[in-house]
Amino acid sequence: MKDFDAVVFDMDGVIFDSERAVISGWLEIAKKYNIKDIETACIACTGTTEVKTKEIMLDKYGKDFPYEAYKKEVSKIFHEKYDNGRLPVKPGVKNILEFLKKNNKKIALASSTRRQAVEQELKDAGFLKYFDKLVCGDMVKRSKPEPDIFLKACEELGVDPNRSYAIEDSFNGIRSAHAGKLRPIMVPDIKQPDDEMRSLAEVILNNLNEVVEYLND
Repeated sequence: MKDFDAVVFDMDGVIFDSERAVISGWLEIAKKYNIKDIETACIACTGTTEVKTKEIMLDKYGKDFPYEAYKKEVSKIFHEKYDNGRLPVKPGVKNILEFLKKNNKKIALASSTRRQAVEQELKDAGFLKYFDKLVCGDMVKRSKPEPDIFLKACEELGVDPNRSYAIEDSFNGIRSAHAGKLRPIMVPDIKQPDDEMRSLAEVILNNLNEVVEYLND
């Protein structure tokens, strides 16, 4: 087995197939209000906080873009479809969490999503009990790609970042983990890795079951 103390997970796109779920909501709104190229804008926002997402949207569509109103509509669509444990889970989540617990590894979450939503989604899926620490987007000042959220997760766990793996799907997440001197594992979701990601990630794998094999090797 690899020599490490902890694994820090991103949530959206790693544990839950939530990024596609959010984009599908934005696509509904884009059709309703004739917003062009919304998918590209959504992909640019993956792995960032709500504050940064708003900034990206206003940069793309102009300062008078009614982002807050649209976001409310998207949120309503999302909750109607996916609340109460209906959010699709990525392959291998329970497998990797059980594997880490069995081997006495520490487990944290570093998600740009706000804490209330994180806790609720993990609880509904039955995963909350596996996590030693949760660090969320409303608990740090600087968003990914800055390393703050991963460094805080390691600090809360009491582990050295370079003895910790970070599992991420987004470009900003991999940049963040690398900047914090963690060992980034990329499990791509919507956006496929480019040369930058291949240089920053320790390894790129297809799913969390492959991550278990890699860590156990």
